[in-house]
Amino acid sequence: MTIATTHVGSLPRGPELTPLLLARDHGEPYDADAFDSAVQAAVADAVERQVAAGVTIVSDGELGKVGYSTYMIERLSGFGGHTDRKPAADLAPLPELRAKLAHIMGSQEFTRASCIGDVRLVNLQPLHDDIRRFEAALAKLPTRPRAFMNAASPGLITAFQVNRHYPSHEAYLADLVTAMTPEYEAIVAAGFELQLDCPDLAMSRHTGCQDMDEADFLKVIEANVEALNAATAGIDPAAMRMHVCWGNYEGPHDHDIPLERIIDIVLRARPATILFEAANPRHEHEWKVWAGARIPDDKLLAPGLIDTCSNYLEHPELIAQRIERFAAIVGKDRVVASTDCGFGTFAGYGKIDPAISWKKLAALREGAEIAEGRL
Repeated sequence: MTIATTHVGSLPRGPELTPLLLARDHGEPYDADAFDSAVQAAVADAVERQVAAGVTIVSDGELGKVGYSTYMIERLSGFGGHTDRKPAADLAPLPELRAKLAHIMGSQEFTRASCIGDVRLVNLQPLHDDIRRFEAALAKLPTRPRAFMNAASPGLITAFQVNRHYPSHEAYLADLVTAMTPEYEAIVAAGFELQLDCPDLAMSRHTGCQDMDEADFLKVIEANVEALNAATAGIDPAAMRMHVCWGNYEGPHDHDIPLERIIDIVLRARPATILFEAANPRHEHEWKVWAGARIPDDKLLAPGLIDTCSNYLEHPELIAQRIERFAAIVGKDRVVASTDCGFGTFAGYGKIDPAISWKKLAALREGAEIAEGRL
């Protein structure tokens, strides 16, 4: 079996699509037909580019969303306002670096709403539009590849949309389970693999939960995994993947919680495939943690083998060596070659040049073929 290649989901929106996404996010007037046409064209182009780069499990690039962690405010009730967040713990004492990063990566102009009322599903049409556009793009291909769509996990939503309403974190999660389950089930019913984005299990330790002690944080993410499992109880684990990361930004990351502190909780989640950072300098060494873990036989590892914060183009031989590390742990057939994070996490925000994104994905394919030949 050929080693599959994939990525975390988000791709660069581009200068034509970004203003439309931000206008809609800000509640400004926009041309709905023009928006739909622009997103459809962008998705079709992204799917073709993924296939051309040799990606075997493709996505729609999340091109109809302003960002992976805030899009649900147009689908769910209970969110409002804009709340500025504290800087990440590693960047807080480095104002000059924060300014440089903002200059290079762009400003995060999306709305950072808080939870201010009961969370209820009110409009799933944007998801149906995403599915329709993705289906149309895939239909143009001579052979349909495996395909996945992203969705925010309940815990991710609590990390980005701060609770100002519910009496407890668990109460907030309970309503999110009910509200998000239809989205998860609709993605799988459409024939796509469901990716649950879960940076709350790692990144939130040094962002939204930075003022907690570690024991309390671990209780929070245990509750988050329980909520994810409840929301996906009716879905085959083999049809799901989850992504865990420490934040898709260039910084010291010296406040990241070590993988060994959270890995047992991560492994309790139902999705069969686990995507995680394994290429950046702060986490590449943690392949040894996976080697020492009790990984259930039904789990697949999808390590990030290329960095998404640097325009350096990884050599295919390096990628092959990284694949071989994980193949030695779980076997070649249980390894999927992936990326550390997304290439376009938020509209108008990111350091990677779009052209480099496609070069990196092509290098990922080359590295997988080298490893395939040796394994």
